[in-house]
Amino acid sequence: MRVRVGARTDIGRSRDHNEDGYLVREPLFAVADGMGGHRGGEVASSVALESLAQLPKESDGLLRALVDRIREANRMVLERGESDPELRGMGTTLTALVTQEQKAHVAHVGDSRAYLLRDGSLQQLTEDHSLVQRMVREGKLTPEQAGRHPQRSILTRALGVDAEVAVDELTLPLLAGDRLLLCTDGLTGMIDPDRIHEILESERDPQAASDLLVEEANGAGGDDNITVVVVDFEDAPGGAGGDGAVAASTQRQSMAPGDPVGAKGAGAPSAEVTGVISAASTEEGAEAEPAPRRRRWWRLVLWAAVVALLIAGGLFAGRAYIRSQWYVGVAEGQVAIYRGIPTDAFGYELSGVEESTDLPAAEVLRLQPWQGLEEGITANGLADARQVVQQIRLDLEEAP
Repeated sequence: MRVRVGARTDIGRSRDHNEDGYLVREPLFAVADGMGGHRGGEVASSVALESLAQLPKESDGLLRALVDRIREANRMVLERGESDPELRGMGTTLTALVTQEQKAHVAHVGDSRAYLLRDGSLQQLTEDHSLVQRMVREGKLTPEQAGRHPQRSILTRALGVDAEVAVDELTLPLLAGDRLLLCTDGLTGMIDPDRIHEILESERDPQAASDLLVEEANGAGGDDNITVVVVDFEDAPGGAGGDGAVAASTQRQSMAPGDPVGAKGAGAPSAEVTGVISAASTEEGAEAEPAPRRRRWWRLVLWAAVVALLIAGGLFAGRAYIRSQWYVGVAEGQVAIYRGIPTDAFGYELSGVEESTDLPAAEVLRLQPWQGLEEGITANGLADARQVVQQIRLDLEEAP
């Protein structure tokens, strides 16, 4: 089966940095959407894609190898963040596709997506690991409400957050005429699935389709970085069904709104489609801080491990870790910012109120996005916790 590929990443209309990245290395394709403040997002997506690129092309258990590489990418992102104070708290989504014979294996963490266009029908293959998607699954929101929800970018799972990460995986048969789309939420947050479907149907060239998707997302506001990879599967010339024949492809990276295309690896068609495109590798030296992303880590912190550390005699290390943690919770009926972790060890509280607010917790708990307030909403430091409080205040003011 012959493969044709188009890809593009774009900074969008509102960002100073491109924290997205993509990988096109047949039979492996992926997109990543990094986050984490100045430089962090760029580095996270780049580290994850570079780790993923080490996937062996030949493997009997290719899906298992893909999942293992994503878990290794998680470890590398986490270790890099812990080793550099400027990168602490960074993370990334990762959605990857690898083909093997007449099958496609998809593995996924975060809210970047994979779609399949087949016989005129567009199907979303992945489920977002986000707060609003969980609320949709629980019947608390409709998909339409989720698409407009102010907390739609709060993730429940991503690489670089915890030592272990759950990876969604699936395998599907490939048919001639199939088109697969990998994309970050900079696309799906700007244009609806019906319009994505129309573009994928109407633009038969994968690069033209990639370009038009990005242009439409920018035309709708371009609130975030936008990355798409379009992969077409066709009968090989003469009807042969061999695996791995790769047609020409073009990959583009737009560095800023209106700038000429400047893609590493773009240009003339090549016999092998190979390229790792990420913001970190092409925008080094950028000084401006990006606009803060509306994402927060919902860390599933391993409290038991901390307690075990204290018991084992690592009191100083345990205390240092606890002091580095922040969350928003409830204190004396009001929303408050805590330093530490929301639990206790043998009657000893492992957190304390750092800042109080005048926000009544009872009213906040009636708002669906904040019903986990009593358990604690994890933040990446005091500044991030204050942003959470500000968002709660805005939601409370807008509530009927």
